[in-house]
Amino acid sequence: MYRFLLSRQWVILTLVALVLVPTMIELGFWQFHRHERRTAQNALIADSIAAKPVPVEELTAPGHTVPRADYWRPVTATGTFDTAHEVVVRRRTSADDRVGVHVLTPLVLRDGRVLLVNRGWVPAAADQRSYPPVPPPPRGEVTVTGRLKADETTGASGIKDLKGLPERQVMLINSRQQAELTGREVLGGYVEQIAPAPAGGTIEPVPAPDHDSIGAHMAYAVQWWLFAAGVPVGWVILVRREKRDREQAAAPGAAGPPEPSGAPDPSGPPEPSGAPAPDTAGSRPVASR
Repeated sequence: MYRFLLSRQWVILTLVALVLVPTMIELGFWQFHRHERRTAQNALIADSIAAKPVPVEELTAPGHTVPRADYWRPVTATGTFDTAHEVVVRRRTSADDRVGVHVLTPLVLRDGRVLLVNRGWVPAAADQRSYPPVPPPPRGEVTVTGRLKADETTGASGIKDLKGLPERQVMLINSRQQAELTGREVLGGYVEQIAPAPAGGTIEPVPAPDHDSIGAHMAYAVQWWLFAAGVPVGWVILVRREKRDREQAAAPGAAGPPEPSGAPDPSGPPEPSGAPAPDTAGSRPVASR
């Protein structure tokens, strides 16, 4: 009764099930690994933010690539803001998802080297080619506290580095690019300013990274694994149903096709309407006269 499994329809169905099961298992592990990475990222952010601020020179130098272990580490730097080489970073969003720019101002340290400081978000100019109104930074020597970040690249951020932009406008925050533009030694990475806070709320500081939510990756992983378990169960149910239907069709005395409506009685033709029934009881020939 299981020879029907060799039919074309069932061979195709079985092959599809055999492909779906490992595919769904792999998708489940993919989501599970994303959950693990998100959990590790949250732990790293929480530990970095809670760390004690250290001088920025202890964690980076010109040409240095900031490692992931130092992302969001609080650092301090003392110097003077150089507004002549200030630029804005296009297509950045505020905390409430308004599109504008980030203000990137070089901080010239006491030894002459430069640290890039992201002072925060401001609205973009109505004309995309114009430099937006930017509140000035504090004058004179200032000590800045901020979160250390690595240089942005197209590969890591997904932001395309457009060419031919208006003067003093960039797409990425990259210390090497700014070193070429200014001709000075620039420390690797940059700092998201936390303090001093901008006066009068003129610039919206970059918010701290989210390290509480873990997303739905674990739930998606469990769903894929349940789907993978459901495929063989469904296949078995379909096989048993097909076997049962075939057994019922092949059983002796199985109901044949129904008689057509209005079919005559096979015992004989019907009597004509209104004709008397013949009397056969005691019948004998009538004598002729």
